[in-house]
Amino acid sequence: MAAELSMLPDVPRPRLRRRLTWADGDHGYLAELYEPVLNRTVTVDGPVLRNEPALDEAWWQALVGALDSVASVWTSRVAVRQEYLDRAMPEFLGVPVDTKVPAWSTAHGDLHWANLTAPILSVLDWEGWGVAPAGFDAAMLHTYSLLVPKVAAQVRRHLGHVLDTPVGRFSELAVITMLLQTVQRGDNLDLEKPLRERASYLLDAAV
Repeated sequence: MAAELSMLPDVPRPRLRRRLTWADGDHGYLAELYEPVLNRTVTVDGPVLRNEPALDEAWWQALVGALDSVASVWTSRVAVRQEYLDRAMPEFLGVPVDTKVPAWSTAHGDLHWANLTAPILSVLDWEGWGVAPAGFDAAMLHTYSLLVPKVAAQVRRHLGHVLDTPVGRFSELAVITMLLQTVQRGDNLDLEKPLRERASYLLDAAV
């Protein structure tokens, strides 16, 4: 049966209060009003983690439950397209790579540290959710943690059931591809070295 995220009470996120859609000529618009968020985001200056946050086990377990629930939702929305991966992965990874997604599931699609609150978890910024390679959210959070190896290890410990699989490793390469593209545009420059090192490790492990 199809489900919507609003039907999943174990996904901690702001509740939608009002939704408006309208058209102006050839353009359509959507506005959504959500309830206030009382906790601060883990990072306040962008998605990349650069300092270790104080996150307890309850926070991590809430995150694991939320991502597992989201992955179980059926949707026709698309977060990541096969066509993009076919073009971008060989280009930005710099080597021939099998770009066929091994498995798909529903994802938040932009799961980084500026979209997560603490000390009580709330997951923000849902406009991009949809189908992506399975494990995409876990892969994205891990990749944005590479500058703080202790936290990257925590991500792997709590989300290893997703990351330590062939499709999880594929999702890491997909996320690394996307972030290397941002590096090319001049963003996230301090991530380039760990991104390339992680990509090399994953590609070598796949041989």
